Amino acid sequence: MSKIQVSMKIKNYGEILLELYPEVAPNTVANFLTYVNENLYNGLIFHRVIKGFMIQGGGTHKNLKPIKGEFASNGFKNDLKHEPGVISMARTMMPNSATSQFFIMHKSAPHLDGNYAAFGKVIEGFEIVDKIANVKTDQFDQPFEDVIIETVEILDKDYQIKEVEYL
Repeated sequence: MSKIQVSMKIKNYGEILLELYPEVAPNTVANFLTYVNENLYNGLIFHRVIKGFMIQGGGTHKNLKPIKGEFASNGFKNDLKHEPGVISMARTMMPNSATSQFFIMHKSAPHLDGNYAAFGKVIEGFEIVDKIANVKTDQFDQPFEDVIIETVEILDKDYQIKEVEYL
């Protein structure tokens, strides 16, 4: 299986190293890497944090095109389990509404398996995910103090990003 490594630097927390799997969710990986290449995530925050579940980031005010969700309940074989450290695309209740938002699992959530497009996992820096998951939040799961994504960078400079298939 080919793997693409991505570095995510979180201000005042450190670096999370991700490994993405284009064979598992090719369009989702291409979509995420396109946004990384465009520096879309730089300066955004983890806007939703639920200890014992996940940390969510990548929300923007830009109007972005959705992609088809690559998961079993949407007719796509994706066996990557939502276990600690797995990164997956966030969406609304509509299966084909994923754009830029992603979440990283803090703990296992089997009810998400087959219903969300998991596309990689944390290979270094899970302690950073754990620290973020433990920040104080309000009643809307928003951290009281911003958890800022400083930079997200593709480490495999020779990797050719596949063209994204938008809806």
